[in-house]
Amino acid sequence: MEENCICCDNGYAAVSPMNLDNFVITVEVVPPHGADPFATLSALDALKELPINGFSVASNPVAKPRMSAMALCSLIQKKTGKFAIMHCTTRDNNRISLQSTFWGASAIGVNHVLAVTGDFVALEERKLTSDVKDMDVCQLIEMGKNSDMITGAVLDFRPESNGLEKEIERLEKKAAAGAMFAVTQPIYDRDMARTISISTGHIDIPIIMGILPLRTFKHAEFLHNRVAGIAVPERLREKMSHAKDPVAEGVENAKEMVAIANEFFRGACIMPPFDHYEVMLDILC
Repeated sequence: MEENCICCDNGYAAVSPMNLDNFVITVEVVPPHGADPFATLSALDALKELPINGFSVASNPVAKPRMSAMALCSLIQKKTGKFAIMHCTTRDNNRISLQSTFWGASAIGVNHVLAVTGDFVALEERKLTSDVKDMDVCQLIEMGKNSDMITGAVLDFRPESNGLEKEIERLEKKAAAGAMFAVTQPIYDRDMARTISISTGHIDIPIIMGILPLRTFKHAEFLHNRVAGIAVPERLREKMSHAKDPVAEGVENAKEMVAIANEFFRGACIMPPFDHYEVMLDILC
């Protein structure tokens, strides 16, 4: 893939695209609630000495409004000189808006996209807002590919419902639609990493493993019991419950998972919880 050709006069920074021939480390970023990106950009700039290749920018997570992922991706690329992956959902946009988003993103040098369905709108808010979803995620992937975006997909292996087999079939369809890479939901143990690696071995796209560092025992319990697609092993939850320093325990697990990702996958996407980007210093140092 050639480097984005962006004229210096337009204020946008040229960045090298994601190179999946090597092990890639990205950091997931939740955009700020509001129009001020200063705190987020400062936190990410503080990580510039770490072996981080790029950033992955969420789009209105948990169906709550946040700063535009496309705008923040552009700001991150200009600030850090590293690529930023724009998450794009079928939930928030119709096909006209999605196509214009891809063209607009490309025009300002944002050439990576992660195609996702998006979190559900809360039941109590459905009188005020609604899902759009006039195209499915495979159609969104195809649109991204046809718009010359470096397009990725999500592998949600549904551990709470033993849904890996069905999700592998979905990933096959996403790859056929044009997905160039996939990012998994967070994984917390070697056995699950190995299972997913074996199960996806026949799909000819790079897999990046999701890693979500734990903060507390309650955090681990909430993720395990309340968040679809995430299973925190009982052994790890037990360790978190007895840890004198649960943050350090979560960091230690995240460091272990980076090493496991390097063993089984082509990259790791680390997802610092609650804007605690400083944990990256402990995980990657």
